[in-house]
Amino acid sequence: MADGTDSPNGEVTKPSPTLGIPKETAPGERRVALSPSAMPGLIKAGVRIVIETGAGAAAGFPDSAYLDRGAEIGGRRQAFDADIVAMVRVLGGDPTSPDLERLRFGQVLIGMAAPLAATELVTAISARGATLFSLELVPRITRAQAMDVLSSQANVAGYKAVILAAEALPKMFPLLTTAAGTIAPARVFVMGAGVAGLSAIATARRLGAVVEAYDVRSAVKEEVESLGARFVELPLETGQEGGGSGAYAQALSEETLRKQRELMAKTVAGSDVVITTAQVQGKRAPILLTAEMVAGMAPGSVIVDLAADQGGNCELTKPNRTVEVGGVRIIGAVNLPATIPFHASQTFGKNVANFVGLLIRDGALTVDLEDDVVRESMVCQDGEIVHQRVREAVGAPPAPAPEDAPEGIRR
Repeated sequence: MADGTDSPNGEVTKPSPTLGIPKETAPGERRVALSPSAMPGLIKAGVRIVIETGAGAAAGFPDSAYLDRGAEIGGRRQAFDADIVAMVRVLGGDPTSPDLERLRFGQVLIGMAAPLAATELVTAISARGATLFSLELVPRITRAQAMDVLSSQANVAGYKAVILAAEALPKMFPLLTTAAGTIAPARVFVMGAGVAGLSAIATARRLGAVVEAYDVRSAVKEEVESLGARFVELPLETGQEGGGSGAYAQALSEETLRKQRELMAKTVAGSDVVITTAQVQGKRAPILLTAEMVAGMAPGSVIVDLAADQGGNCELTKPNRTVEVGGVRIIGAVNLPATIPFHASQTFGKNVANFVGLLIRDGALTVDLEDDVVRESMVCQDGEIVHQRVREAVGAPPAPAPEDAPEGIRR
């Protein structure tokens, strides 16, 4: 960031902080980190926004839409010259990305980085001296809900999962009474009632299906039933009445998973569609559907596995592929929000704009480590990985906090 300059009246003026939005580079990624509708608040706060040419085109946002809202359009170099660079998937998730060379010491990088799994990427960014904020690490507290990209994108994924299932299922979803007879409604079973699961439940109900759902957290029963679905109760001692989050579950023991699978087998066998949503941050997704359970489903049934990119909740899932086993179609769904890029980008962009707002104070870029949202989402700074869980993931020893630092700062 440039130094302040003297104004004609002798006062020192600070340059406006700049926010760069590069075009995404990950294969199949059609979202953009900032939509035109998310810009006004940032511009009012004094942020200068630079959009790479064509960055929003795949999501349905032409350069003219950004220009109309006050952004500048430039090349990739101009976008990466900004004080803050925001991406949907940081550097496309590639630790060898040529964009690494564009990063500089002290520059702020914001987006989804999967820091507990993509440790090589984190290490590479840290080596450049950039400050990385991974939005997956935003704490699950009330004031941070407006920055929760996991929830906003899971909402889109849950909706699209049902659309995929409806297209693949050789039946219609709703109950229909016709002159040719009555058509029974499809039966949908949603495994996991976080944000994606609840979105799937609501969408399947809107399409007219009979919906059942299960989650290890019995506390979500009321939410499931409020959407018109039946909550499947299993006599399991999981200790997770309040565990997990709207986006990620807590890991269960293998014994608990085994009992869970045994008790759910009957419900799975009676379902036309099963949608699985269970993920554990930084770890392989738990196996909820075994090959034996899939064999018990009727031919023509459909499984949509939203945890495919973490190995899958179904034992037979192949990421980014649709396979058929015994007449059952298993859809290994990967990055579904990118398939609905317009609204996924709208919500993601609002999350980004709200987060950037935390870093702007009196028109200047200010990283306030006393703010728990800022502190807990920071992965690296000044050439050092500072987030304790990420340090563990990369095999680094714990970094002691100084006595005068706010609780939780890892320095």
